[in-house]
Amino acid sequence: MISGVFFGVAFGIGGLGAAVLGKLADHTSIAFVYQLCAFLPAIGLLAVFLPKMPKAVR
Repeated sequence: MISGVFFGVAFGIGGLGAAVLGKLADHTSIAFVYQLCAFLPAIGLLAVFLPKMPKAVR
């Protein structure tokens, strides 16, 4: 059940992201959207700066 929830959320967010990027491409250009998407993985690198959870909570 949990895996189904995760897949549903992932595909839902992916669909919303595609719609938002499509609207952005309509207002700007597809080249701008490609350049924007090139920097999206860098946001994942910022996860290094997230606070550590205490061991008792895990």
